[in-house]
Amino acid sequence: MIERYLRAIADFFVLLSVLLAHYHSSYWLLFTGFVGLNLLQSAFTNWCPMMVILLKLGVRSQCQPCELATGSGK
Repeated sequence: MIERYLRAIADFFVLLSVLLAHYHSSYWLLFTGFVGLNLLQSAFTNWCPMMVILLKLGVRSQCQPCELATGSGK
């Protein structure tokens, strides 16, 4: 469940920043790059700051919670 929320939030941030870059300022593309780099590092480390926030909000995970919170997935 948390994995779906994470993807939805990341997609929302990317789409929002692209729209803001188009209509407001191209500097918003830096935020798009930040989200992309964060997703890339989470693919290697299995840790993402948004996962910690979602876990604290009570969103359940399909994986073991301790692996997500500590990033110690095998």
